Amino acid sequence: MITSASALSALELARIQFGFTVSFHIIFPAITIGLASYLAVLEGLWLWKRDTVYRDLYHFWSKVFAINFGMGVVSGLVMAYEFGTNWSYFTTFAGSVTGPLLTYEVLTAFFLEAGFLGVMLFGWNKVGPGLHFFATLMVALGTLISATWILASNSWMQTPQGFEIVNGRVIPVDWLKVVFNPSFPYRLAHMVLASFLATGLFVGASAAWHLLRGRSSPAIRTMLSMAMWLIAVLAPLQILVGDQHGLNTLKYQPAKIAAVEGHWQNTPGESVPLILFGWPDMAAETTRFALEIPYLGSLVLTHSLDGQIPGLKEFPPEDRPNSTVVFWTFRIMVGLGMLMLALGAWSLWLRWKKDLFSSELFLRAALVMGPTGLIALLAGWLTTEIGRQPWIVYGIMRTKDAVSNHSALALSITLTAFIVLYFAVFGTGVAYMLKVVAKGPDEGGSGGQPDPDTDPHLRPARPLSAVETKIDAPAFPNLRGD
Repeated sequence: MITSASALSALELARIQFGFTVSFHIIFPAITIGLASYLAVLEGLWLWKRDTVYRDLYHFWSKVFAINFGMGVVSGLVMAYEFGTNWSYFTTFAGSVTGPLLTYEVLTAFFLEAGFLGVMLFGWNKVGPGLHFFATLMVALGTLISATWILASNSWMQTPQGFEIVNGRVIPVDWLKVVFNPSFPYRLAHMVLASFLATGLFVGASAAWHLLRGRSSPAIRTMLSMAMWLIAVLAPLQILVGDQHGLNTLKYQPAKIAAVEGHWQNTPGESVPLILFGWPDMAAETTRFALEIPYLGSLVLTHSLDGQIPGLKEFPPEDRPNSTVVFWTFRIMVGLGMLMLALGAWSLWLRWKKDLFSSELFLRAALVMGPTGLIALLAGWLTTEIGRQPWIVYGIMRTKDAVSNHSALALSITLTAFIVLYFAVFGTGVAYMLKVVAKGPDEGGSGGQPDPDTDPHLRPARPLSAVETKIDAPAFPNLRGD
């Protein structure tokens, strides 16, 4: 057995390793979810309007989708093994719930995506337009189903229900309650909208990059227009969903909300101020340098001017999340969300003035905002997961009881190896993807796809028609009986 001192070090390293691998992984499925639905919209518009702009954009973004899909699959496999290698006690304790949920994700979503992915990527000229569109829809549906099962598993860890503990292990007794646990609907909606917003910002930034370099083609303008419509609609919707998600978290994880707000204690009869900025000091049990707005905390968190929320001092020190971290990760997420809202509103104003494609200041802002969707998504994930601590299954199992008995040395070596390999492999993949994006869509043709009207190898042919030398009398004189 490892000592308590080394166990603490091993626990921290195991958490850092899982956090590192998940942070890399979550980026690719988020873009994949958004791009899959975007491709379905593009192909639907192509079939409806027969405008070649939508066809060209489909072929262009399908390349980016394929790159993201491949990197997402590879990075996800590592996490599956980490559950068994680094978190074996958690797997033993709760595997009867999390195992089937992740299995359902593979049997439904991954198989659905994999089954139709080949048709979607390579079947444009080989199957009918209806079947190809159906394949694209199935891949898009598969990404959403995948998010559903994964969020169900993670949400159960946040707000567990529908189970009993028998002989030290979780036994599911009501799968409907397991899947549709209290936080699941809010977390699923929040994650899917975050994926769509991250994709919209990515697409918008790529269009802005080309427009700033003088490439104002119909496809590029369509990319920017569609991206800005999405951001203008979904940014305010995401804020509303986030508000409901916060109220749900206050009900089921009040310590997390107290840590997020840097709120330590209540004064009888006084409202809760909203702390815009500050530095929560866990040791001193106070938030230093706090910049507060009176009443606003009560209004946002309880929808009343005098409502109160539990303070961190109401919870034992060993049950408090790290307020110093989640206070700032939450504000990064919310701050970027406000910038997305502003960008969407700005785009509507410029669209009304007919300056959407010509405002250099706006295009530079859209370009800078490109990665903010993914940054906000990562900040939100850190808020959710670090805010759940010290629990791996909230209120049921502590994280320190879930880690495997590995030495700190072994985890240090594997963490170092992961860092080197991930930056090498996925860094190369991201660089290649950005190179593809920088090239832009191939317009005026078939989007890089061969045309069956000009390439005879793509048309149905009779046997032996691929043979270059014709079977005729001059080539085979003996066939005439000479």
